[in-house]
Amino acid sequence: MALVVQKYGGSSVGTIDRIRNVAGRLMDTQREGNRVIAVISAMSGVTDQLIGLAHQVMENPPERELDMLVSTGEQQSVALLCMAIAEMGGKAISLTGAQAGICTYGSHTRGRIGSISPGKIFEALNEGHIVVCAGFQGVAEDGDIHTLGRGGSDLSAIALAAAVKADICRIYTDVDGVYTCDPRVVREARKIPCLSYEEMLEMASSGSKVMQARSVELAKKYGVVFEVRNSMNNNSGTIVQEENSAMESLTVRGISIERNQARVTVSGITAPVAYTAIILTALAEAEINIDMIVANTAHDGRARQSFTMNMSELGAAQAALKGVLPMLGPEARLETEAGLAKLSVVGVGMRSNSGVAATVFRALADAGIVTGMIATSEIRISTTVEAADVERAARAVHAAFHLEQGS
Repeated sequence: MALVVQKYGGSSVGTIDRIRNVAGRLMDTQREGNRVIAVISAMSGVTDQLIGLAHQVMENPPERELDMLVSTGEQQSVALLCMAIAEMGGKAISLTGAQAGICTYGSHTRGRIGSISPGKIFEALNEGHIVVCAGFQGVAEDGDIHTLGRGGSDLSAIALAAAVKADICRIYTDVDGVYTCDPRVVREARKIPCLSYEEMLEMASSGSKVMQARSVELAKKYGVVFEVRNSMNNNSGTIVQEENSAMESLTVRGISIERNQARVTVSGITAPVAYTAIILTALAEAEINIDMIVANTAHDGRARQSFTMNMSELGAAQAALKGVLPMLGPEARLETEAGLAKLSVVGVGMRSNSGVAATVFRALADAGIVTGMIATSEIRISTTVEAADVERAARAVHAAFHLEQGS
């Protein structure tokens, strides 16, 4: 008897008919002789609606109360799903994150999972229930509800799979798996049958919306093999697991794009070498996630440092950095640029194949696309481009590596 964890996103439970579809899939999995744990997101659009209500009441609602409010979206989903299972003659029990034993720490709206005590889950499984857990949430030591950030249900599912030592973890969504690029951008994009944790993590961090990056990190840490697949059919999906030698046969595995990027530059820096620590500490204390970082010093000795972030954090970054400008020198000033996007090319085969960067930037140049900041890792090359050019850029690079042809 296998222990199966299945996660269903908001689009998979977005209507009552879709909730019934998920109920049927869970019951079918149980009839096959499995013990079943489901992790469920809020119905599509509900979280945004709840946040909208909060902002109708006040401009900057307290984050503790936001967590209290938006956590009800998942509780609605799990209750309705258990009702649907009961209507079909099945046996299910819904659990909040706290009832599922998910203990969190950190800040409200950005909670982190510290531990899971799955005793209540095992009790319910032993009684023959399908256990339906609310994703995206847990409980702090002081009893407060914490939500886990956007995509947090992925994190809940991977963490639960690790805690209960599940045999299978499947992440159900509205696409058939992970593609070489977003099919809405590149029509020739194809499904990738297997990815390494590193590749999936780079793609998730670079704009692919299929999985939350933190959940992939957790899967790698605990060796949770998972599959991304479609909740509306029975097609095979994309398996994500440890890297193997066969994965190096393709130099590039996929291309991700991330819109709504902004660049912040601190120029005129005359402070000593500690300026990077001063800047990054200010941003860290404001809990702002930054991506690419480029620093250089001009011939006159003045330094400048640029970094990118999501547009939604631009205002907070400006506020945080204005307070430290005097520490960076009398001429230090902030410059910002919006309307950017990020293009990333990912593949473990880059480690053993030269010329990848040359191919990327030749394809972009031939397409007449101007690039900006550049960042690399062993298996990723990223660059900023104008937001209006990012789709054309993705198509040019996808074609340059012949990703439509597969392996």
